[in-house]
Amino acid sequence: MDVFWIHGYEGSSLSQLTEAMGINSPSLYAAFGSKEALFKEALDQYDREEGAAIQSRLDSRPRLRDAIEAMLEASAICFSEPGRPPGCMVLLSALNCTPGNAGVWQHLHERRGRSLDILRARFLRGLAEGDLPPGCDVEALTSFYAGIRQAMSMQAIDGASRATLQGLARAGMLAWDALVGQPATTADAAG
Repeated sequence: MDVFWIHGYEGSSLSQLTEAMGINSPSLYAAFGSKEALFKEALDQYDREEGAAIQSRLDSRPRLRDAIEAMLEASAICFSEPGRPPGCMVLLSALNCTPGNAGVWQHLHERRGRSLDILRARFLRGLAEGDLPPGCDVEALTSFYAGIRQAMSMQAIDGASRATLQGLARAGMLAWDALVGQPATTADAAG
């Protein structure tokens, strides 16, 4: 998984993959059928190990604002974990995918779409539970906070520290009141 995470799909050579796995090319093809199939397996592993930890934060707090804050904090930690490649494997791979690999790009696009759907669903739940005022723009909130996560990932790839990523997460939460259209309560201000 780490070879794809560091180099993306196209940047990962068969020799790098077979070396990391301790097998030869025929064994790789026998086990997975293709580099693309191996990549999809690596993405599944990434989702189980990294993505699930971030997404689970959306359900870890009853209040929507707290859930979004927890998701951003988990992203800062995941994207800057010592001993792991920085940033988001899905985003990095999508950035380095040319039209010659349209099937891989489409698969990455669908994964990012599912991630947006999960985030959007949490905002809709918050709207239904009264954490957002009626008429609040759920699509704008979804895009904004997904964009904060993407920015955190890119900055991590560029070498930003965990503290820098956490600062970006905090800055994203400072925009909450303006985006939601309601002032923070005393409990929100206290932290």
